[in-house]
Amino acid sequence: MADTAMSGNGTTAGDDPLQTAVWRLRSRACWADAAALLQPTTSDAALQRASLLVERCLYTEQGWEEAEDALRTAEAMADGDEDRGAAACERGQLAYAATLHNVRDRADEARAALGRAAALIPPGAPGRAVLDFRRGLLAENLAHSPQAARAAYRRAHAGATAHADLLLLSFTWRHLAGLALRDGELAEARHGFAESLRIREELGYLVGTAPALASLADTETEPEASRLREEAGRLFRLLGGVPTWLAHQLAPPPAATA
Repeated sequence: MADTAMSGNGTTAGDDPLQTAVWRLRSRACWADAAALLQPTTSDAALQRASLLVERCLYTEQGWEEAEDALRTAEAMADGDEDRGAAACERGQLAYAATLHNVRDRADEARAALGRAAALIPPGAPGRAVLDFRRGLLAENLAHSPQAARAAYRRAHAGATAHADLLLLSFTWRHLAGLALRDGELAEARHGFAESLRIREELGYLVGTAPALASLADTETEPEASRLREEAGRLFRLLGGVPTWLAHQLAPPPAATA
C-alpha cells in the first residue's frame, strides 16, 4: 500500500508557532486537531487545511465528507493558477485515496484532476514535485505501470532535492525503494528505505516512521527484520492503528500446516 505526501520540512528554527503546532499534531496522526488550528480565511490556509484532511483520509479511511467540504472551500478561494493547480492536486489525491481504499472508484476523476494540476503548476515550482509524486502513485497502484511510476518518482525526487523538501524526499526514497525491491534489487531497496526512515526520524514524522520501519524490515535478515517489525508494531499501536493499511503488512505469517 502506498502512503501519501505533502510538502514540508518539519519544525525548524524559522517556523512560526502556528506552523510548528500544526506540524506536531499532523506528525502524530492528529490531522483533525491540526486542521482546527487553521482558519480558512486565506487561500493558503484553506489549501493547507484541505491537504491535512485529505491526508487523514488516506491514513485512517475516515473523514471523507470533511475533506470534501474543506477541498471545496480551498477550490473556491484559490487565487491564481498555482493555487488552482494545488487545489486540483489535492482533488486528485482525494479521488485516488477513495479508489485505493475501495470507497468508490474515482480513478478517472483522479487522473483528470492531476492533469488539470499539471496544466496549472509550472515546471520547477515547488508544488510540481508533489504533483509528480502523486502521478507516480496513480501509475503504480491504479494503472499498475511500474515503469511510468518510476519515471514520475524520479522527477519528484529531483524536484524535492532542488527545493530541499525533506518530507517529500522521504516519500520518493521509499517508493523508489519499493519498486527496486519488486525488481529484486535488494541493496538498492535497503538503501532507499533506510534513507526514508532516517529522514522521517530526523523530522519527527512519527506517523510515517512505522511504515518506514516495516518496509526496511522486508530487506533485512533475522534477527534485525523482527526487531524492526516489532518497533513498527509498537508505533502502530501507539498511534491507535494508523495508518490503517499497515495492519496487513504487520500481520504475522500464517502458521505452517502439515
